[in-house]
Amino acid sequence: MNDPYAEIAAWFAERCSADRDLEPAELRALAEELAGRPQLWRGLVRHDIDERYYARLHRDHHVEAWLLTWVSAQETGLHDHDVSSGAVRVVDGNLSELRMVLGSAELDETTYSPGEGFEFDASRIHDVRHAGTEPAVSLHIYSPPLWRMGYYETGADGRLARRSASYLEEMVPAE
Repeated sequence: MNDPYAEIAAWFAERCSADRDLEPAELRALAEELAGRPQLWRGLVRHDIDERYYARLHRDHHVEAWLLTWVSAQETGLHDHDVSSGAVRVVDGNLSELRMVLGSAELDETTYSPGEGFEFDASRIHDVRHAGTEPAVSLHIYSPPLWRMGYYETGADGRLARRSASYLEEMVPAE
């Protein structure tokens, strides 16, 4: 096959034959296995200094996978994934995940290096950002597929507010 998306679709079809959404641990295992198959996605990697690059690798009724690249100070901002659980696997470079801690003005930060990652359920609020000097590449897998995301911003009154948005407002698939 010459079409990388057809190869990726076939790969997912072999692994996700059950007609159900996947649990976070299953998503993490899938992300780890996909990371070990760079011939499927490595040719899609692009880096853009102005904005994070996204390539949607796969989407079906139960699973969605994305390739994201990061440079400079690129970040997501505080957000949630509405009803979707997920897993992130760092392939190149370093990413940091920042999470709010109730009663603290500081965000708790965990940095992930190549070969590391994390899983989460739909309740997770976090900011993911590029860390370090080398460009980063990460794989993100969600179940059910993303439809909406919540973005957390400071309102005019200084209080935290959630803004609901379509995932396509943030993650525009590459052409």
